Amino acid sequence: MMMELGFEVFALLFMAAFVAAFIDAIAGGGGLITIPALLMTGMPPAMALGTNKLQAFGGVLSASAYFLRKKAVDLKSFWFILLMIFIGGLLGALVIQRLDPGFIKMLLPFLILAIGLYFLFTPKLGADDRKNRISYAAFALIFGTGLGFYDGFFGPGTGSLMNLACVLLLGFNLTKSTAHTKVMNLSSNFAALLMFLGGGHIVWSVGLVMMAGAMLGANLGAKMVMSRGRQLIRPMVVVMSFIMTLKLCYDQGWFNF
Repeated sequence: MMMELGFEVFALLFMAAFVAAFIDAIAGGGGLITIPALLMTGMPPAMALGTNKLQAFGGVLSASAYFLRKKAVDLKSFWFILLMIFIGGLLGALVIQRLDPGFIKMLLPFLILAIGLYFLFTPKLGADDRKNRISYAAFALIFGTGLGFYDGFFGPGTGSLMNLACVLLLGFNLTKSTAHTKVMNLSSNFAALLMFLGGGHIVWSVGLVMMAGAMLGANLGAKMVMSRGRQLIRPMVVVMSFIMTLKLCYDQGWFNF
């Protein structure tokens, strides 16, 4: 179905993608802005999700490219983790077509809230690099596959989970963790995008305009991560975790008294 949208709507979607990708590059949660914006155009939910995956891929690609140029990510030691995240993402996207994620939806607000509170009440979290608790190979096989599967199966909060896993298990400081999270997100997003491409659930005109905005916003957000570091990332993660929790609760009708 072709969407009949005017210039003003395209401009607003471009700006929505720009702002969302800027926030997402720092703390995640950009979909809280872009998915409602797409749905407001009257686009069917399946098309909105597919189009959102396309523009989000542009954002994480731009942020990842910036972090790689700045040598904030070592692909030689991280490639196996990225591979397992990609495989997990494909598996999750396949399984979601056969199972109802209702149980995960019910638990997710508590999980995202717990992450936000953990960042809030652990002020020295990710202040410095520490010794990793598990090897990269073990992280890839256990957590890489699991995180990729979750992103392909459901998705919300993936960035927060990846960030926390890198800090707690791999011993990364918060700036380094955020950079690696974006590259991990790129791998799982690419897997999910392939599934949506196969299903044809993308409005290309909208997706490409938003992708341009997302690439600019993500690049600016990535620069802020490298220049401001932990003093910017930690409060942003806390705020976005609380906002995501409220949004997920609202979507499930928890506020309908």
